[in-house]
Amino acid sequence: MRIYLSATTMVAAGLLAAMLPLPAPAQYKAPAAPIQNTNDPNYNHGKGGGIDSYSTPAAIRYVPADGKVLSTGVQDRRIDMFMGDWRESMPRILHGSMVARDILTKGDDFDPREKGAVLQYINFESYATLPAGASTPIDRLTQQQEVYYVTGGTGTLLAGGALAQLHKDIAVLMPANLPFTFSNTGTDPLAMYVLNEPVPEGFKVGDKMLVIDEQEAHVRTPAADEPNPYILPGASGHWAHEVRELFAKRDGLATMGSVLIVELKPMTMGEPHSHNPGQEEIWTQLEGSSLAFESWQLRLQTPGMAYLIRPDGVSTHSNINVGDTTIKFLYNVEGPPAP
Repeated sequence: MRIYLSATTMVAAGLLAAMLPLPAPAQYKAPAAPIQNTNDPNYNHGKGGGIDSYSTPAAIRYVPADGKVLSTGVQDRRIDMFMGDWRESMPRILHGSMVARDILTKGDDFDPREKGAVLQYINFESYATLPAGASTPIDRLTQQQEVYYVTGGTGTLLAGGALAQLHKDIAVLMPANLPFTFSNTGTDPLAMYVLNEPVPEGFKVGDKMLVIDEQEAHVRTPAADEPNPYILPGASGHWAHEVRELFAKRDGLATMGSVLIVELKPMTMGEPHSHNPGQEEIWTQLEGSSLAFESWQLRLQTPGMAYLIRPDGVSTHSNINVGDTTIKFLYNVEGPPAP
């Protein structure tokens, strides 16, 4: 489904009018320059961790009306190349007996040659299932690590002598070189998203898997040193993002900077903002449907779909919840390895 500029104007303008009529409190002093987004996973950790890109809605930049990005002349209508849906992918075998369908794969984050082939810093994002009663043979990752986020079914994951119970909303960081095996102990398929990242030379990998329940993850709050009156109650930044931290660099991520859960309440939207070259940010819809606002167009995004916004410093992105229920995303961000 494609919805173009006229829909953007009606939906975004309506939401902005509803959300942003209030003046800033007298004590709020807007920064002289936009607040910069960052790939640092420890950004403001301990002081809230919330992020905003601009001090006020008036500072937000948008792609020129002619649709050109910088001086390349690339049309925004190619935005569909930056989106992927596992239902459109051929199945492949992962870890011996899991069935995986790729969502986003290796490619060019400025000019992808195939739909969804936009990843430069991680290897792939896939949706994988293990049939009821099945198990995977013992496997281990070499020069790569994986994050699993379970969306359905029940099972176990045995790794390095430790046993993790798997069910909806459980996330696991599997380090390189650790032998592991999945088992489906339920009657439904064990379903999960898989993020696979390379391990740079010289990186010290962990010696055990990390397991976290989303409900017990750290909840970000607005940055204490950058109060922003445009952040909605319960959100940590970008106006309406309610964020739980699953994994960050401090937990042993090698290439990814962070893996988060982001929720949007009904009739809210994130602060539109852009990303510079070297910032690879992925939004995967987990629950509900949203309008993905990319550059100057809208796309309907449903569970199983993900996108990467072109990191050219100009193309703007946001997610808009026009429904009456909360929607949820799996978010990850990465960049080039540290020197």
